[in-house]
Amino acid sequence: MIVQKDFLNKLKDFGLNSYESKLWIALLSRGVSTAGELSDISNVPRSRAYDVLESLEKKGFIIVKVGKPIKYLAVPPAEVVERVKKKVVEEASQRNHILSKLKDSDVLIELNSLHTDGIKLVDPTDRSGAFRGREKAYDHLVYLVKNAEKNIVLMTSKTGLERKHDLLANHLKRAAKRKVDVKIITSPNTNKTLLDDISKYSQVQMHKDSTARFCVVDNKHLMLFLTDDLKIHKSYDSAVWVEAPLFVSYFNGLFLREWRK
Repeated sequence: MIVQKDFLNKLKDFGLNSYESKLWIALLSRGVSTAGELSDISNVPRSRAYDVLESLEKKGFIIVKVGKPIKYLAVPPAEVVERVKKKVVEEASQRNHILSKLKDSDVLIELNSLHTDGIKLVDPTDRSGAFRGREKAYDHLVYLVKNAEKNIVLMTSKTGLERKHDLLANHLKRAAKRKVDVKIITSPNTNKTLLDDISKYSQVQMHKDSTARFCVVDNKHLMLFLTDDLKIHKSYDSAVWVEAPLFVSYFNGLFLREWRK
């Protein structure tokens, strides 16, 4: 049985590895079959077929028929999707419960202590990092905003502000409640409704030359985006983070000069 590779790759969304995908497809094409037959038509080694079929049965993709020789029956794909969804929700709920308990546990206290002591040993020149991909960069940006104590200045493009509003709105609101001073410079023609909402928890200005994208937090952290977000795919968006007060103060000064204009 010949199945295109890209089709097999799509089955990873079901949580299946290569052998599982091949045997499941083979069984779907036959309806009911033995392990030996499925091994032959799927090119999965017989030495692995039984283990893989057992795994598929545990995941709810197939049913083991009673009798000899042992045969396997395919579960309809629509039902499989529902089972996979249910399993994902259950696993997410369990992990959330475990992580919620860890939040107030001795384990987290000890880990935080190790991190705090470790940071004291780090050379200031090592407090930096590079991020490839917008999602990774935004994860760190969220971390910085969540832990802001004094001020946040953000310069971004029109589309960048729209993305950051979805990502940061709740965190910026909480920062504002903590009396953190939030200032944002963005491009003209930004959606008025969006600006009205952002203005509830920050000061906003629109400057025609604000094409740079960076964020300074507490005058010591800088997130600087290196690419043009209109010309590059998000997976290739790049940013650097530094914690170097003297260097960061320069970018903070640039922002304030623009602000005073």
